[in-house]
Amino acid sequence: MCGIVGYIGHREAYPVLIKGLKRLEYRGYDSAGIVLYDGTDTKLSKTKGKVSDLETKAEAEGTKYGNVGMGHTRWATHGVPNDVNSHPHYSNSGKLVIIHNGIIENYEPIKKELLKRGYTFQSDTDTEVLVNLIEDVKKKENVGLGKAVQIALNQVVGAYAIAVFDKEKPNEIVVARLGSPLAIGIGEDEFFIASDATPFIEYTSNAIYLEDEEMAIVRLHKPMKVRKIKDDSLVDPYVQELQMNLEQIEKGGYEHFMLKEIYEQPNVIKDTYRGRLLANKGIIQMAGVEDNIEKFLNAERIIIVACGTSWHAGLVAEYIIEEFARIPVEVEYASEFRYRNPIINKEDVVIAISQSGETADTLAAIKLAKENGAFVFGVCNVVGSSISRETHAGAYTHAGPEIGVASTKAFTTQITILTLLALRLAKANGKMSNSDYQRYLLELELIPEKVAEALKTNDVAKEIAKIYKDAPNCLYLGRGYNFPVALEGALKLKEISYIHAEGYPAAEMKHGPIALIDESMPVVIIAPNKGHYDKVVSNIQEIKSRSGKIIAVVTKGDIQVKALADHVIEIPETNEALTPLLTTIPLQLLSYHIAVMRGCNVDQPRNLAKSVTVE
Repeated sequence: MCGIVGYIGHREAYPVLIKGLKRLEYRGYDSAGIVLYDGTDTKLSKTKGKVSDLETKAEAEGTKYGNVGMGHTRWATHGVPNDVNSHPHYSNSGKLVIIHNGIIENYEPIKKELLKRGYTFQSDTDTEVLVNLIEDVKKKENVGLGKAVQIALNQVVGAYAIAVFDKEKPNEIVVARLGSPLAIGIGEDEFFIASDATPFIEYTSNAIYLEDEEMAIVRLHKPMKVRKIKDDSLVDPYVQELQMNLEQIEKGGYEHFMLKEIYEQPNVIKDTYRGRLLANKGIIQMAGVEDNIEKFLNAERIIIVACGTSWHAGLVAEYIIEEFARIPVEVEYASEFRYRNPIINKEDVVIAISQSGETADTLAAIKLAKENGAFVFGVCNVVGSSISRETHAGAYTHAGPEIGVASTKAFTTQITILTLLALRLAKANGKMSNSDYQRYLLELELIPEKVAEALKTNDVAKEIAKIYKDAPNCLYLGRGYNFPVALEGALKLKEISYIHAEGYPAAEMKHGPIALIDESMPVVIIAPNKGHYDKVVSNIQEIKSRSGKIIAVVTKGDIQVKALADHVIEIPETNEALTPLLTTIPLQLLSYHIAVMRGCNVDQPRNLAKSVTVE
């Protein structure tokens, strides 16, 4: 959600902060702000709108100078998006300034108490309440900023990543986290603070990721101290060497990050199975699985928890794991799982899927599963993320930074990891013949080049997009392994083009959605020549007889569906269980081109955030 960036050191802070905020735009936001300390006083500029609007305002107001500063992109929770509610926020005295990602749930009683003590508030935010609580503690307890932050945070309920600056102590910034990510980049006589490492990757490759309930005092010319917020105990932080590079977070000649990430899929799928899949030797080796193979083999069931696109990947995995390994699988929305008092047994394996590794609902589901004694396995993309640390074991997708808010390569790489898992379990428990096992390994190894072939449908998708870009609604249908792909295709369209779209199992069309079909309704049907092909052909005939417009994703060389459909997009042939890795490609391209033609902000769709770190 909100993006945090800070700098203290020998450079001019302004360009570092602005560039950092632009790097964090993918997180989704509605306003932006910046504060700089110029050696004598602080200067603040903030505005509703984009970072480019902030740049214009900062230039006009002269907020450009100083070697210490903090910047913020806000995604509104408390108070509408406007200039006043934007961060940073000053305390009443004007001495303290704060930026904050997250939610302070008990802000209201704290605010009432502070109002009684004479504090006033300019905004509707919980963040302004927090900075004044810190100031109140600092005055009452007669302590320094670090101690005041610690005492105040022990009084609040919620989630936060914060950075606080006191202009009376201009050589330090105090940071803390609970539930929202925060990284500290360590340079030569300089420090960088950010929600992730992208804002400072060109300055340093050394970073510390704060754990939950940890705080740090980042000081010039002094060692950085990391402490536990609850008991003040010192922590020996782990300095991590960053793996990403600057090229990975630039567009590389593509018009949008989303398009770049769609086209990266052949390479990132290969990166996902690189070193794990040795097809010619019949070997799958994943340390997180091998070290805990008995947990999986003795599992009474596997529960998959995830949100959004990751939930759709989990649905594909349900089909694959049950088919290959014959282990019962349940797929749950993490947001529902955490609140419905689920039955979790010690013999259960819980797989948590998240691109960012910071999804609040998924983290809460992990905590609940661990409390009930289940073994928790994480699938995520971001090295060092909260989910990678909170789970017992796991596997990284190695997809590289995904900047576009609408996930694309995350989906296919998650499916790749989960397919490897399913095959390894099927081999271990003897539920798949050696010949079938070997056949799947060899076919999975070929998937990247088949994805590259599927990407050649781009021009066809673009032509179809021209015809249907103004459609108010769209229906996506699929069966078996491709029902989740229908859900994912519909999600992509509504996320970035704002066209209402629904995904359905094709057979369910007769139970309601068929009432919507007429000559103005485009229906996207995923119809590879595997599995329930004949049944899908029957569904297409039902749509055709009601004048619906049919866009069909078919296997190359298809004749039957081609004769019925208004538009056909062809993909290469593969084994049925692997078809989602190919059928999703033209749906991503179709959504992308429709959104571009409608003039939508493809990489930063309205109201959406890349990493949902609050409920």
